[in-house]
Amino acid sequence: MDTNSSFSNLTCHPAVVNYRYFGALLGILVTALGTVGNVMTVLAFATDKGIRTRLNVLILNLTVADLIYCAFLQPVTTDTYVHFAWRQGENMCRVFGLVLFLANSVSIFSLILIAVSRFVLISDARRFDRVFSRRTMPFFVALPWMLGLALFGPLWNIYVFVPSVCTCSFHRERGRPYTTILTICMFGLGLGCIGIFYFLIHRKVKAVDQALKAHRLEAEEVGRLPKVAHASAAVRGIADGPSINSLSAEAPTRSADATSVDIEAPSGEMVPQGGGSGTSSCQTKRSSSGEFQKVTRMCFAMFLVYVTCYFPFCFLHLVDGKKRAPVLVHMVAANFTWLNSCINPILYAIMNRQFKDAYCGVFRKGAKLFTRPVRQ
Repeated sequence: MDTNSSFSNLTCHPAVVNYRYFGALLGILVTALGTVGNVMTVLAFATDKGIRTRLNVLILNLTVADLIYCAFLQPVTTDTYVHFAWRQGENMCRVFGLVLFLANSVSIFSLILIAVSRFVLISDARRFDRVFSRRTMPFFVALPWMLGLALFGPLWNIYVFVPSVCTCSFHRERGRPYTTILTICMFGLGLGCIGIFYFLIHRKVKAVDQALKAHRLEAEEVGRLPKVAHASAAVRGIADGPSINSLSAEAPTRSADATSVDIEAPSGEMVPQGGGSGTSSCQTKRSSSGEFQKVTRMCFAMFLVYVTCYFPFCFLHLVDGKKRAPVLVHMVAANFTWLNSCINPILYAIMNRQFKDAYCGVFRKGAKLFTRPVRQ
């Protein structure tokens, strides 16, 4: 099949002619909810310095990819559903396909970097400060985009309109075996690595919690608390090392006795660690461990949402190359991927207090602008 014949029939598959109305309504919902939510997240980063941490910059990268999808790609897909045909032309179809898979790859690579950075942070804070420093963060922000363009750019000539999913994607037969290998590596190995890192993080956090409980019990027996900073290697895995400061703040200095460090809480605040003995030291350590777990749970939830939304589509792509499954099944699986780009802002608001406060701040500032009296 040559390129011209690929674009000779740009109407959607007749089997989904009735389903298209539901698809169009879903597309409108995803466009509205996803665009507003991701714009709110970008505005929160722009107006609230408290969430401009190095870890959150990686989340911002994910937000930009979701925003591109919701604000640019989803409206075009919705238009195709409404008119039951691709109306944008051949070149626009190629642009659409490239941007679609670029945004997806940025999401996956950003999720990988988020998981790796959190594992490095809890394992060795000094190494985190060296690897994810202010100088290197621009590279880690650009890396997902460069990799995505390098991997999916070569498919430019085989992005075509696919009637079964009523959108533009790469041609399955003409893209093999490259597209099959790419799908396995991106969604199989890539997401699998993320799962492994979160499993290792869970084990590390569990070990820290057990160590803290042991020291608390020991302190209750002797009537006083020992210095936690020298208690166990597990606790030092989080506590030891330079502070994890926000991008907009200056890095605090360590004390000479190396018993006082800072940990970045999900709120973006610096939580003093160690410093002295007594109940406050242990409670502060436990608080930092708890805050770290909250943010990690949010990141893990983002990963689970992505896997849940994309697994049916990827599974069908791998096992149903000859398209023996009903067309409607392929359509529903493709539509399910839409939800990923509009759910993340909801997770931020529900699972992260600082993001929730930042969203409220954006609403307050917006309300002031609209309610400000007009000068005569």
